[in-house]
Amino acid sequence: MTTQPGPLFDYLRDLEEAVAGIANTWRPDDPQYRADVYRQIMMQMSYGYFAFFHATPEHPDWAPLWNPVYTLQPNPDDIYLQSPVSPAYSYRVSGTRGTVKMITFNTQGPLAGMPDPPDMTGECYADLDDRHLQIEPDGTFEILLSAERPEGHTGNWLQIRPGATTLMVRKRSYDWSGEVDPMLSIENLDPVPPKPRLSTDEILQRIRNMAGMPAKATALFYGMQNQLREEAGINVFKPAPIGGALSRQIYIPAVYEFEADEALIIETALPDVRPYWNFQLNDPYYNAVEYVYRMSSTNGHFAKISGDGKFRAVISLEDPGVPNRLDPAGFRQGTIYGRWYDCDSCPTPTIKRVKFEELRDHLPADTPHVSPQDRATELQERVRGCQRRRRW
Repeated sequence: MTTQPGPLFDYLRDLEEAVAGIANTWRPDDPQYRADVYRQIMMQMSYGYFAFFHATPEHPDWAPLWNPVYTLQPNPDDIYLQSPVSPAYSYRVSGTRGTVKMITFNTQGPLAGMPDPPDMTGECYADLDDRHLQIEPDGTFEILLSAERPEGHTGNWLQIRPGATTLMVRKRSYDWSGEVDPMLSIENLDPVPPKPRLSTDEILQRIRNMAGMPAKATALFYGMQNQLREEAGINVFKPAPIGGALSRQIYIPAVYEFEADEALIIETALPDVRPYWNFQLNDPYYNAVEYVYRMSSTNGHFAKISGDGKFRAVISLEDPGVPNRLDPAGFRQGTIYGRWYDCDSCPTPTIKRVKFEELRDHLPADTPHVSPQDRATELQERVRGCQRRRRW
């Protein structure tokens, strides 16, 4: 017998659990924080449609993941794709490499906020990047994904371990407007029936999963940033690898805080070998702050290095008129995330809190001046570069 659907709100009640999560933010009684969290809940639930309705392991397809719309702490240099996969099947990913700085592939467990599979036991993560791919002279390539490497297979291969449910792709750009993104497809190589129409019960359960996704995701990410604050304090970096993330990447997080008349100076030495590195700002809820129309991130391509070989960036509400501004988009607290990818060392940056009007007293004497026109030009180039990347 077909289930008779009840009122739609009956399937959305788990959203209240996400609202209750406001208690785990840094300012639970602040009305602006509450409104921000409501917005975050809607963002995460809307992403749930991609996560639960778009594709299946039997019928894989790319869905956008994190980007300037779905901002749950994406790296602004990355365009993320994901597709469901299963160790029960074999898949072929094929396409063109493009000219981006890097492209990475990893199989893993469920995305944040999705239910754990019943067979999820132990480590189910595996990854590779384009430096380990066999790529044809014309830029084309194929990758076989399967639970075990077939006997005699000498081409590109990525394992799908027991419990893995997701293939994630990062198309990582250094020069946003000067690089060409990869073009990719994914196919299930095993015979399966045609993609079916969903039953009533399947639809209703997936709506419930959508409503439950925000609370599960924010519980994870609020916990991560709260733990960082407890262990490292304010305006102190605490480098660490993150489980389930890229195996060659060291993250450099810090909780930042400053007043309206203050600025924060980030300073760090740089590894001698640094294939990729960047810094970005997040809001107090673990979302990347606006990064199309704000200079809230930088990387090894755009960053200007001081005469002494160090990298310095400035966080402030007003434009400080110096290179490497990290614009917090109106926030005075949040998190900073840096990344050293496959570098030969992992320096720990420092943060110095100073009065905004005294900023230049704390910077090298040869720090250049960036005029409002220079900054406007820089921002225009950033907007064009981001909008020309394919995000969907």
